[in-house]
Amino acid sequence: MHAPETSSIEIGRASKGARPFAVLGRVARALVGLVYPPSCAGCGAATADPGALCPSCWAGLRFIEEPCCARYGTPFAVDLGIGPLLSPRAISEPPVFARARAVALYNDTARSLVHRLKYQDRLDLAKAMAAMMAASGAALIAEADCVVPVPLHRWRLWRRRFNQAALLARPVARAGSLPFLPRALARVKATRSQVGLTRAGRAENLQGAFRVPAAHRAGIQGRRVLLVDDVTTTGATANAAARALLRGGAASVDLLTFALVADPIG
Repeated sequence: MHAPETSSIEIGRASKGARPFAVLGRVARALVGLVYPPSCAGCGAATADPGALCPSCWAGLRFIEEPCCARYGTPFAVDLGIGPLLSPRAISEPPVFARARAVALYNDTARSLVHRLKYQDRLDLAKAMAAMMAASGAALIAEADCVVPVPLHRWRLWRRRFNQAALLARPVARAGSLPFLPRALARVKATRSQVGLTRAGRAENLQGAFRVPAAHRAGIQGRRVLLVDDVTTTGATANAAARALLRGGAASVDLLTFALVADPIG
């Protein structure tokens, strides 16, 4: 969809009217830059632009590229020149969601970005991380009808004050001009932390954790849902969320995250 055309006269009038405010905005940004110099989102080193990565951190990200597993998005170590390819895990343990993609493998640099967003209140990182997700998940976004973030339970949301998945999902939806549906999926069970649990333990911990509220079923009915989260570890959270969305009436569910905990497949 193209933006409406605007005449040069209209642009000139708008520019004249907005000029004082634009100047004040530039001055304010310059002053903020002097007091709080732009720093790398990954390590805190000085950068030219706010929220950018320094060359070292950019090089440290292990970006996931083709070829990768068509279901889990896990990268293959070698390109066999054929496709689409399935990993051994996708064959033996097919996920509930149809396809998954992530920006990068979960190494030290990716972990630093996720932790700064999630635990250090660096909410400004969400926009840059979401932009990378939109690029990596372009094929999924192109076929999606709506975007749904993985929700937090209300008590965890109260303690953290924000849902990092929603912060990432909103700009992803905006990039694809898709409806953003943060209430289409609810976390109705206060699960224990997934940290330290086995794959089977994670799956058991999440049984019955998600539900599509009756008031929001119409929003996903028959739609292809793009589920968004920050990290895919074992896929247990995404499987539980996707199962609830499908039971709630979604036609299909794809998964898009910033990072993926996985080793390349040989």
